[in-house]
Amino acid sequence: MRKSFSWALAVVLTLAAAAYQRMTGPTRPVRGKVALGGAEIGYRMPRSATNDRDCEISVGAADPAVTGAIYYRRFKTNDPWVRAGFERRGDRLVAFLPRQPAAAKLAYRVVLDAGGREAPLGGESPIVIRFKGPVPAAVLVVHILVMFASLLIAAMAGITALDQRRNPRALVLIAAGLFFAGGLVVGPIVQKYAFGALWAGFPFGTDLTDNKTLVSMALWIAALVAGRKGRPARGWVIAASAGTLLINLIPHSLFGSELKP
Repeated sequence: MRKSFSWALAVVLTLAAAAYQRMTGPTRPVRGKVALGGAEIGYRMPRSATNDRDCEISVGAADPAVTGAIYYRRFKTNDPWVRAGFERRGDRLVAFLPRQPAAAKLAYRVVLDAGGREAPLGGESPIVIRFKGPVPAAVLVVHILVMFASLLIAAMAGITALDQRRNPRALVLIAAGLFFAGGLVVGPIVQKYAFGALWAGFPFGTDLTDNKTLVSMALWIAALVAGRKGRPARGWVIAASAGTLLINLIPHSLFGSELKP
């Protein structure tokens, strides 16, 4: 297998895993369309927001006859629902969810109305939004780049291990180093900014992002140990590579940090 083709395949696998994770994660906005007032209204309801300001909920509705309201309460509580009406700003309806402490969640419903006909956005079930503290852009960019690089090198190491003519040892060392730096050094810094905790995975919590990092790191440590003295340890490397890619198909932030109400 040519090296250029191997790298191209590694890039495709990495991008596919990253795209799938982004599309299936619990913080992905709820999107859809409803027919109301003789028009089709598209919407995008957020499920994640920073807590340095109230969270804006905005819906494009050019027809002035369309009004609406947002109902919200703390997630997993029996608090009474709070109603907030939408304010019209040109062709848009705008309302706000009050900002919450880091890792706190709100359940909310958006209902539009036109001439007495109501249309809930996102279905009948409430949408859940989690608030987080703002993370400095530089820290976040470094974390994303290092974790993307670690997935890319992990994929390339597995592909290289399939070629009997090549030794994946150097790539294993790089992958392990990147996972350590991105997942166990920069990652906790990001989480500290966002949710006030450096680590929320095993043995302190159930955050799957942290636990995914822990398992991936364990796989690459095993591959490192198996390949000591320069041995290719192809089976271990392939297992670590495949395991890492499969682990990263698990949606990001699933069972993530959550402030108890």
